[in-house]
Amino acid sequence: MRPSILRRLLRRVAATAALALVAATLSTAAAVQPAAAAGGLQQVTGFGSNPGNLQMYAYTPAALPANAPLVVALHGCTQTANDYYASSGWPKYADLWGFAVVFPQTTSANNALSCFGWFDPAEDGRGRGEAASIVQMVEYAKQRYGSDGRRVYVTGLSAGGGMTADLLAAYPDVFAGGSVASGLPAQCATSQAGASGCQTGPQKLTPAQWGDKVRGAYPGYSGPWPRVAIWQGTADYTVYPANATALRDQWTDVWGIGQTPSATDSLPGGTTRSVYDDASGDPAVVTYSVSGMGHGLAVSPGSGTDQCGATAAYFLNTICSTYHTGVFWGLDQGVPGGGQLPAPSGLRVTGVTADSVSLSWDAVAGAGSYAVHRDGAKVATTAATAYTDPGLTAGTAYRYTVAAVDGSGTPGTASSQVTATTTGGAPARCFTATNYAQVAAGRAHTTGGYVYANGSDQNMGLYNVFVTHTLKESPSGYFVIADTGCTA
Repeated sequence: MRPSILRRLLRRVAATAALALVAATLSTAAAVQPAAAAGGLQQVTGFGSNPGNLQMYAYTPAALPANAPLVVALHGCTQTANDYYASSGWPKYADLWGFAVVFPQTTSANNALSCFGWFDPAEDGRGRGEAASIVQMVEYAKQRYGSDGRRVYVTGLSAGGGMTADLLAAYPDVFAGGSVASGLPAQCATSQAGASGCQTGPQKLTPAQWGDKVRGAYPGYSGPWPRVAIWQGTADYTVYPANATALRDQWTDVWGIGQTPSATDSLPGGTTRSVYDDASGDPAVVTYSVSGMGHGLAVSPGSGTDQCGATAAYFLNTICSTYHTGVFWGLDQGVPGGGQLPAPSGLRVTGVTADSVSLSWDAVAGAGSYAVHRDGAKVATTAATAYTDPGLTAGTAYRYTVAAVDGSGTPGTASSQVTATTTGGAPARCFTATNYAQVAAGRAHTTGGYVYANGSDQNMGLYNVFVTHTLKESPSGYFVIADTGCTA
């Protein structure tokens, strides 16, 4: 046996030992078999030299427009491309919004649990192994499906989430955005021995140190950086919530925007969304903390626009993460440029009350109507150049864009974003107590012996009665450390 082949086999065996925690959690899963084409899912061969020994599956909706976006969706351990196709909800939005989806698949030939090698430098680095194979799939899609190279996105669950973070770090010139679900920060582990340690609690690094791991994955690259969504259940004991905090620290540092959210709000399924804006006021990093959810991808079966997926092993009925991720990336807002109507100019806030925001904008020639988006989701279509958005929450910040829609119903480029804050709202509240008491009162939670503030996931130190912090609550259910002063 050649030495290179022997090294690869040894690496695979060691990887299995490193993932013992996942193996215990998933011990009831069925043996993994290669995914067969189901419905519109088709296997693609001959997409490149395939140094990572992966399989490529793809879903392309009927009448896929030219220059449409491309989404790459990575399954978790013990799963297949077909599992992700069937339960994640991505095909629904590919049909609705018009884009192609590539579902890479690894198998037990690569890893005993069919996990992507997020912990293996031979697999997750630029120009190497599985990462290189996935980028070859992207290049194939650009040539075969006419996908827009400016709008390529990657998402993944668990080990697929860890590989997603590594791909964003190694190929920021390929991916415009990413979404990490129950996953790991980029380059959290660089050896098989370190993988399990990352899952239960990543290293206590500063945001700059986490950011350096991204910058080191593609030395010399200076941007633009991908926009990153981070999904995490607070009751995930396979990949602990501390990983979401590390991911937040990592990507906000890369963007140079700090770790204090620009805004927070509540979504269905007990989900707290925290938005971190870039220097232009656009969301660069968004975290979604799903209260009480375990290890898996958040789905919400149903026929509503914001509902998707199917419940199955590690597809958990809480909220449609795929919908909110797609909206964050702007997949619902049409193709930028491309001969469509231009963005409306002059979008401005003309008034606010405790429960409404009034907007106006300049007319666009050829527009039959205008689509108004709040926080990325379409809330209205109007023929006028003004709109009042009702039924809002007092004392809350909302972000708006507007797109002109032509006579065929095709939206043009979205306008620049404006932010409006409704008046009123409950005042902030402050609580000073020991870490033990904060957890007992429901203001914080424990992970791996440490305490984290609910909502912000800020690390408060050890879980005991000897450490005391002041927590500030604003909005309801969202807590931040305010030891240096808390104004109610």
